[in-house]
Amino acid sequence: MSFTGKYELQSQENFEPFMRALGLPEDKIQKGKDLKSISEIVQDGKKFTVTVTTGSEVIKNQFTIGEESEIQMMNGEKAKVVVHMEGNNRLVTEVKGMKSVTELNGDLITYTMTMGDLTLKRVSKRI
Repeated sequence: MSFTGKYELQSQENFEPFMRALGLPEDKIQKGKDLKSISEIVQDGKKFTVTVTTGSEVIKNQFTIGEESEIQMMNGEKAKVVVHMEGNNRLVTEVKGMKSVTELNGDLITYTMTMGDLTLKRVSKRI
């Protein structure tokens, strides 16, 4: 199953408390909570390029399954991660105490980040 495509955010749960826990300033949280972000994923075998555009902010990350890569997190910090593939539709990684799971089901991508007892869930649909 290929992740390649453009996806528009449809819904999100716990965005504000999760972003506060990440240390984002309140003005950025309020600005970002109602914006429909667009994720563009290009998959070439085990290599991925993920570009997330939210308003005027663009975060672009590249990684290869099973290899250490440096990514930029939602709060702007850079971190080293190893992304693993589970089955043919789940990308899983852990970064700075957070577990991130990206799951593709048909035209929907569900992105779940868990930090302690706080979970951010975002659902995007292929456009």
